[in-house]
Amino acid sequence: MTATAEKLRAELSTLSTAERAELAHFLIQSLDDGSDPDAQSAWDAELQRRAEEISSGRAIGEPADKVFSELRTKYS
Repeated sequence: MTATAEKLRAELSTLSTAERAELAHFLIQSLDDGSDPDAQSAWDAELQRRAEEISSGRAIGEPADKVFSELRTKYS
């Protein structure tokens, strides 16, 4: 890491959580070199496929409370 980056890192660590989150969001967005023009249609097709699997009974879900409980246990 460059000296400038190290200096910024030290200064930024003194900011509030909200300020750091806002800057993190900005930095992540700045890394995006553009959106994929086909992404929306690909997601639409994927969501349609998944909805059809659920409706037809080919996909079996789990209750949300069970999933969230397992995640809380795993990450707490």
